[in-house]
Amino acid sequence: MGDSTGSLPDPPDRPTEPVRRGRSPLPARLLGSGARGAQRVAKATGVDGAAEALAEEAIVRAIESQATERALERLLKGPVVEEAVESAMRSPAVERALNEAIDSEMIDRIWERLLASDEAQKLVERIAEAPEVRSAIAAQGVGLIDDVRREAARATHRLDGTLATVFRRVFRRPPPPPALGRAGAVSRTIALGIDGAVLSAAFLALSGAVTLIATTFFGADGGASAPAIVIGTGAWIAIGSFYLASFWTLAGQTPGMRFVRISLDSPDGRRLSLRRALRRLVGLTLSIVPFGAGLLPVVLSDDRRGWHDRFAETTVIYADTAPALAPWAGPPDATEEYPA
Repeated sequence: MGDSTGSLPDPPDRPTEPVRRGRSPLPARLLGSGARGAQRVAKATGVDGAAEALAEEAIVRAIESQATERALERLLKGPVVEEAVESAMRSPAVERALNEAIDSEMIDRIWERLLASDEAQKLVERIAEAPEVRSAIAAQGVGLIDDVRREAARATHRLDGTLATVFRRVFRRPPPPPALGRAGAVSRTIALGIDGAVLSAAFLALSGAVTLIATTFFGADGGASAPAIVIGTGAWIAIGSFYLASFWTLAGQTPGMRFVRISLDSPDGRRLSLRRALRRLVGLTLSIVPFGAGLLPVVLSDDRRGWHDRFAETTVIYADTAPALAPWAGPPDATEEYPA
């Protein structure tokens, strides 16, 4: 009898079967042999080359077909290409490649050849001859002259108040009140001087032409006799009177007044009637004859009006000295104040 506390005997060890690494199953061997045989037969008979040619032709036809074109068009119009390009442009590698390409000597040589080519010269000539470019250059020149004239006008406007203050102190009068846009003696004198220079230049040219004609066709000498001087002086005064009256009537200001930005004002408006212009001309003559006494009220009176202004009921006012705005510019932030 066995032990009551005994245990069951251990089962016998099973022998471990070795892993078979031998031959493949029969169906696999049959299929492999058939495939290799078919391959050898196809190679020997040239069927494989014909199959490759047919496959290549089929691929080419598929690529050249309209369906492929439509597919590529949809792909290029879709967001995929755009996102790919944006991703490439944000790539540091692409940025470095572009910088290296720009900094390379090849780009410099290309630019040199491009700039030295006849096409580049023709392009420059076309741009230089373009009406838009010429208009821009002319506008810049006119703008520079207008800026110079504007600054000169502002300087004369400020000097009007300074001169009025000095004269009123000399005559022991109180300081001048605000001018309220009325022109003073400095602006008027400069305008009259410019008009006199224009008249003198025109009269000198006319006198030279008359003298040349008289010397050439009538044999007259070039000397200036007393009657010629008297006639010339009278002609100069007549031409000057016609000059002033014409511009006062047609434009309300002479070229000299336009340069310093002043103009006339009257009950008729900015342009005087012919009758009022003649009255002002007579009053100006009467103001100058007594050693300019009729012009003193321009610096001494509060309204800056001389005898000729009161006689013709006219006023000389400041014109606008603000720069002209471009068509695309907005209105100025603040209006310019007139000088005192």
